[in-house]
Amino acid sequence: MALATVDLTQRRVEWLPSDPDTQRRFLGARGVAAHLLTALTTPETAPLSPENPLIFSIGPLSGTPWPTGSRYHVTFKSPLTGIYGYASSGGHFGPALAQAGIDTLIILGQASEPVFLEIRPGRIDILPAGHLWGLTTDKVHDLLLQDAPRSRVACIGPAGENGVLFAGIINDYSRAAARCGGGAVMGAKRLKAIVVREQSKRSYPEAFVALARDAARRLREAPSTQGLIRFGTPVLMTPKNISGDLPARNHQTSQVPFIRNIDGEAVNRLTVERRGCYACPIRCDRISRVEAGPYACEVGGPEYETLDALGPMCWVSDLNAIVYANRLCNDLGLDTISTGVVIAFAMECRQHGLLSDSELSLEWGDIPSLLGLIQRIAERRGIGDLLADGVRQAAQKIGGDAHRFAMHVKGMELPRQEPRVAKGFGLGHVTSNRGADHLYALPTIDLAGLWDAAQRLFPPEIVPVLMNVADETYKPDLIVFTEHYCAVSDALGVCKFSTAETYGLYPEDLAQGLSALWGTEITSDELLLAGERIVNLERMYNVRLGLSRNDDRLPKRFTHEPLDLYAYTYEEGHEWVTRSEKPIRSGALIGLDTMLDRYYALRGWDANGIPTPETLARLGL
Repeated sequence: MALATVDLTQRRVEWLPSDPDTQRRFLGARGVAAHLLTALTTPETAPLSPENPLIFSIGPLSGTPWPTGSRYHVTFKSPLTGIYGYASSGGHFGPALAQAGIDTLIILGQASEPVFLEIRPGRIDILPAGHLWGLTTDKVHDLLLQDAPRSRVACIGPAGENGVLFAGIINDYSRAAARCGGGAVMGAKRLKAIVVREQSKRSYPEAFVALARDAARRLREAPSTQGLIRFGTPVLMTPKNISGDLPARNHQTSQVPFIRNIDGEAVNRLTVERRGCYACPIRCDRISRVEAGPYACEVGGPEYETLDALGPMCWVSDLNAIVYANRLCNDLGLDTISTGVVIAFAMECRQHGLLSDSELSLEWGDIPSLLGLIQRIAERRGIGDLLADGVRQAAQKIGGDAHRFAMHVKGMELPRQEPRVAKGFGLGHVTSNRGADHLYALPTIDLAGLWDAAQRLFPPEIVPVLMNVADETYKPDLIVFTEHYCAVSDALGVCKFSTAETYGLYPEDLAQGLSALWGTEITSDELLLAGERIVNLERMYNVRLGLSRNDDRLPKRFTHEPLDLYAYTYEEGHEWVTRSEKPIRSGALIGLDTMLDRYYALRGWDANGIPTPETLARLGL
């Protein structure tokens, strides 16, 4: 495998063999990219400058027979947050890079005119992309795949070209490396697309193939994966609505009466095809189709995060409209999570008299406002220009109380969990080094009732309290472990639906597979130590920029505005469910500071959230 560097300014391509020592310490993908970004940027590097590298990287299990080995990472200094940034995606683009012999692709500089990269084994060409500039991502895919349908494409849409700070990178038509604004960095480099034209078949040790086959069987049969197999991520909609973990109206509430319109069963009624990413036995992806009407379209998904962001967060109850909005975001190259949160922010600002538009009502649930703002944001037109910089900057420009309605951590819009209910996720949002992030820690053990995993991974004396969703005492212990395990999953290039989401596979399973692949033993403890090393290196990247405990903060809505939770019941003949007259639980808040104290102590960081010299020395940093 090779590391390839493309300098767009000089139009130069260089190849180097991958460094085995770096791979052993950082594993691959997210870990190697953290090491490179730290070396290639300084605190003065501007995110949209030619000096900011765009690093595509895969893990050692990407593109192999190992189940869910489909992931790739894109790492950069984030234009949305100004700090450490990365995005991750599945599908088939990452494995195509692996089969072309590239595990790391560093893109530097800025082209003088729009270009795209064409990759073959041992060769990268920089080609004119003037005919692609301005096109939506679906049209770019169509053109680049026209004569070579087995190629794989990753590209940006108009949002990335126009510098929307939460623009994403779309591969395989509907898979998205969406968070942190990588699409804007790619657009600033005038790089429209990357296409992998040819791939070479690779051979693997028989012991590795046998372990991969057994791991795939176990994932297919695991009780914790069955909901994903049957419904995909929309399986989460109903249980989250019951528990109060379904953010709505910009987190003013966390349950909706129209849940039956948008739950897993409703999405299944639109499903025309079930499919999976590369080497995936779970196959949670869906192709949804709205057959007729103003929202007629076809899209990969929608995923849970998108369903909530473009639905309940904006109080939109029409599934067909949500699916259409999802397709619009994909085609324009927008992060659906940030897009939904930004639109919900605008709607709450209108609710309080802080924002208006001459063409759009901005009222809760107004579908023309939802769709109109998506288009305007991508084009940076009118009110969309304000919102295209994310909620933190938009709130600063609006002034007054607008900051109260800006749901972000470190400048990145919150993903779709309710921190007053999902306490582990609330802590994980603030400790994530790329800003609010559900996948950085992915602490599902308590919420999903994964008692077997808890008893296997944590001291028995803390398990009963740790598994109490509402008890904050041992949530730091949970987050420290899951942050390490998620970093390992990201670095190896496997989907977390096989690891930290379901615990279908454990660290020792990954260690056995990697040992068989590399032909040298690596233990689960070594893997988790590498995960800890990655988390600390990313933390130190932000410390170098001046971040500290003061930045590990949730919006005050979650720490100062109590949340009431209700019971919802179904009645035959009624489209919407009925809410109980009185709350079944009142006054939910999250106590962040006490959790942070324990989290920092467990990590070996000082009280200000900065890794101590002893911790860095122990990790070889």
